[in-house]
Amino acid sequence: MTLSITPLFSGSSGNAILISSDDTKILIDAGVSGKRTEQALASVGVQAGEIKGILISHEHSDHIQGAGVLSRKHNIPLYATRMTWQAANGKLGNILAHNMREIGKSDFFVDDLLVEPFDTPHDAADSVGFCVSRGAKKIGVATDLGYFPKSVEHRLHACDLVLLEANHDKKMLAHGPYPHHLKQRIKSRHGHLSNDDAAHAAIKLTAAGVSSILLGHLSEQNNEARLAFRTVTDALMSEGIVPGKDISLGLALRDAVTGVFYVK
Repeated sequence: MTLSITPLFSGSSGNAILISSDDTKILIDAGVSGKRTEQALASVGVQAGEIKGILISHEHSDHIQGAGVLSRKHNIPLYATRMTWQAANGKLGNILAHNMREIGKSDFFVDDLLVEPFDTPHDAADSVGFCVSRGAKKIGVATDLGYFPKSVEHRLHACDLVLLEANHDKKMLAHGPYPHHLKQRIKSRHGHLSNDDAAHAAIKLTAAGVSSILLGHLSEQNNEARLAFRTVTDALMSEGIVPGKDISLGLALRDAVTGVFYVK
């Protein structure tokens, strides 16, 4: 029995995360074109027609751009909350009725995968993160977080592996090219998690027993992979937590397939 996560894209310009068991493959979000998503899946030996469902975290384009196309072309169900469906109206195109799956905040199954949605603090209609499990193995995806509330922390405690947002470096954001109102949005409590915030979250998750963390959803303009990784590594080390020994720490690439990560 295996469970794995394959970040196809994880960044401010598009997100698509493949989660697979032995028998079932699903996507969390499809925020690049359908064609690019198909190509990324093919690069890891998966055909888009094998996808049993696309879980939509919220209606922003970097999470739904390719979802409608993939659903129509490959007859894939889309799973979203009622308010997300309403907010995404007109952005997804025509979706067949049987592929419009409305979810709440209760757990549900996609074949043999148990999906646990949870609220996330972000400036969308009804933003959610997801934990996905098969048997005793569990993966959490928590991005698009203005901050790291106790409610999210508690939902991730039981995970073996967490894909955690490390969107921006505070100094790069402050001195970067974005207009003032966008900077304020990003650093607000309904924006995105900074590297420093991700570092504090990583410390809490490690203490709770999470064994692997992938940093994701990095900004193209306001972050660098090495900077995000170093910030979190330094914070863990300051608490006596040694990456590579006490926890596995990695990065999900912004605009390319990162690789397959198996839950042990």
